[in-house]
Amino acid sequence: MAIIAVAGFHHETNTFAPSKATYEDFVGGGGWPPLTRGLAAISVIEGINLGLAGFVEAARASGHRLLPLVWANATPSAHVTRDAYERIAATLLEELGRGEAFDAVFIDLHGAMVTEHLDDGEGELLARLRKVVGPRIPIVASLDYHANVTPAMIALADGLVGYRTYPHIDMAETGRRGAALLDRILGAGEAPANAFRQLPFLIPLTAQCTMIEPSVGLFRRLAELERQHDVTLTFAGGFPAADIADCGPSVFGYGFDARRVSAAVETLAQEIAAAEGAFQAEFLSPDEGVRRAMARSEPGGPPVVLADTQDNPGAGGNGDTVGVLEAMLRHNAEGVVGLLIDAASAKRAHDAGPGAELDFALGAVSGVPGHTPCKGRFKVKCLGDGNFVGSGPFYSGARMRLGPMAALTRDKVTVVVASKKVQAADQEMFRCVGIDPVRQRIMALKSSVHFRAHFQPIAREILVVAAPGPMPADPAVLPWTKLRRGVRLRPKGPAFAG
Repeated sequence: MAIIAVAGFHHETNTFAPSKATYEDFVGGGGWPPLTRGLAAISVIEGINLGLAGFVEAARASGHRLLPLVWANATPSAHVTRDAYERIAATLLEELGRGEAFDAVFIDLHGAMVTEHLDDGEGELLARLRKVVGPRIPIVASLDYHANVTPAMIALADGLVGYRTYPHIDMAETGRRGAALLDRILGAGEAPANAFRQLPFLIPLTAQCTMIEPSVGLFRRLAELERQHDVTLTFAGGFPAADIADCGPSVFGYGFDARRVSAAVETLAQEIAAAEGAFQAEFLSPDEGVRRAMARSEPGGPPVVLADTQDNPGAGGNGDTVGVLEAMLRHNAEGVVGLLIDAASAKRAHDAGPGAELDFALGAVSGVPGHTPCKGRFKVKCLGDGNFVGSGPFYSGARMRLGPMAALTRDKVTVVVASKKVQAADQEMFRCVGIDPVRQRIMALKSSVHFRAHFQPIAREILVVAAPGPMPADPAVLPWTKLRRGVRLRPKGPAFAG
């Protein structure tokens, strides 16, 4: 039995996004549990598809005792403010110092956190942890598939274990794999050997999906190489909207035979590099996407799904642009758009009540240049309080608190409005306002890939739409300044010149 200090501190940072993550955003929590410290940091995440929850389950099953420190998460956005980062990091270290002696640390991280004052939020946090615990206490962390892994993170942790799915349906399973690696480290009494390779090209988010090729075959190879070399391997796709030197995909691994670890990492990295061209993605304009969806769908479902990827709240968008909504109205399409994040419009609908017809100016509330509201008369079809539990593979068990919600209709289009930002990746987000996604002709969702976990099984077809929004589907169009020289800005695309 070991005594293990455990924590979680998550943020995925889009340095090009319009809104920063404040301390209050961590207190709110978004789609995941809010900022919690001490003993409650475990109870608040239990039963949810999160790395920390999976680790806790596995560690307890192995007989370990846990010292919970802090859980913190904010919805993806621009930089974490200095105030938020320093307050949460200080809380974590304060909780670590107030407890009894411990044998190891496990921390559930994202791996793509950028703050107002730090390009490598996780690397700095690991450095502060290492300074407190010393060189011999093992530190193991779970990482998101979109982690932009840095040399500092590799140097400061004894083990890093990343998700293998996008949509992220294996977050809890990743925590369990982290527990298995930590058990091996504790049993050996020494840190494992590691190897690390960064890949020289960025991968668009929609092309990173592990339900399609080339990722299906690459993750099959990852599992084969793990068994062949007795190592723990991770392929991180990277988050291609963080203007830092170490942005991009990487491969890393751990084991107790340095030669075999290096061989496994090198082989997998070479195979990913050989598949570079297969990571290229296709995007449709809003009008093209709506016309194609109308032609290929039928009343009563199953739906053709439009992924509004450039306003994905899971990648730093605010969920308030209206390009797809206006295209649906323009073509007299039949279907549902959501979630549109507009607290003022949701409140106005609640004040008016079901059946009311009002003139709304929907969306465009976050001040993104060039974006204007969708104006017109809508009928209040249904209202909800925004409180429900996620039932899909990604948000499984997540206790959503999205504030007042409303389903508003105009012509044959229904737009689902919520008050708090979260990406549309669970069918319960629509059922809670009386909409059955299975029976819709078109479902336009503000998400890039996570929606696939719950919506792909019911979809007739999925189309990716590049409507105007703050998260460009093509990373090559972003105004990079810090990326390391020579990285290609898309698969087989132009290289960053520095």
